[in-house]
Amino acid sequence: MKEKVALISMLANALLAAGKLIVGFIAGSGAVFAEGLHSGIDIVSSGISYAGIKIAKKPVDKKHPYGHYKFEVLAGLLITIILFLTGGFILFEAIREFQNPSPVEVGFLALGVMIFSAVVNEIMSRLKIKYGKKENSLSLLSDGIHSKVDVYTSLIVLAGLFLTKYWIYIDSLLALFIGIYIIKESFSIGKEAADSLLDVSAGEEIENKIKSIAESEGIQTTSIKTQKKGSVLTANIEISLPKDLNLEKATKISNILKDKLIKSIDSLQYVAIQIVSHEVEVDFYKPSFGRSFSWQRKGRFKNELDEAVGKGPEGFCICEKCNYKEAHQRGTPCLNIKCPNCGINLKRG
Repeated sequence: MKEKVALISMLANALLAAGKLIVGFIAGSGAVFAEGLHSGIDIVSSGISYAGIKIAKKPVDKKHPYGHYKFEVLAGLLITIILFLTGGFILFEAIREFQNPSPVEVGFLALGVMIFSAVVNEIMSRLKIKYGKKENSLSLLSDGIHSKVDVYTSLIVLAGLFLTKYWIYIDSLLALFIGIYIIKESFSIGKEAADSLLDVSAGEEIENKIKSIAESEGIQTTSIKTQKKGSVLTANIEISLPKDLNLEKATKISNILKDKLIKSIDSLQYVAIQIVSHEVEVDFYKPSFGRSFSWQRKGRFKNELDEAVGKGPEGFCICEKCNYKEAHQRGTPCLNIKCPNCGINLKRG
């Protein structure tokens, strides 16, 4: 749906830009003509949003094993930069108008197109912000804020038309407040975009939800790490199970947990579950965007791998810090052995 909204936004901005440019030229209104040019920039903004959403839907490949989701975040960041520059320009113009105030004059034809523009932009803004939040789309949300800015700029022109006869500075004052608001919003959205690009965690709410789901299945989690990657989330989870369970039962329990997680958390696209008590790691990931039930599984069983490469069923327990190692004893997890030099738990090598 967010892709359709971005496409509709491009078409709406193209219509508004053409209408304002034509009316501005016919009516001889520089303000409306300038608004037409501004709507032309909005086409670019909506185009960036559409491209980001489109690229983010591409399936995983060898070069992008975790998908292309961050392209949507990058698109949101570019729109945020445009938003910041727009706010700076409005502030500059507001200060300039304070120094040299002049009455705002708009004819009835220009007035009509500005009202129409404000209505269309308000509808598109609400639509983009709604689906931006619903589908966790930063690029669509940024473009929605940008459309909201267009509503405000249209209202400034209208306010200037009716109120400057009472106080000539009112138009500049309104523009000043809106410019500050736009810059504030651009910083807020920009921070969110930067966090996603830097793989910030999904937050305590999501991690607590994962822990709660595991506990509802009687599973103890020893570590939960999450990451935001654009509109999707990934999770790396370590669980501990009774040691008397065989590998088949332990893996079955991890599968049940995986199914519960992906059904309960819509934006979760990749889950890696490590059973530390059995030294088993199982990865689950979506091979392509949007296929909610087309999951693949990759399992790594250390004992079987060791035998395949000739290390024998025992292998080694290794200290990651000082490289100390000792022969692995079947039935004794390496995590239960501490390094005699560093005092930290060993890991299977």
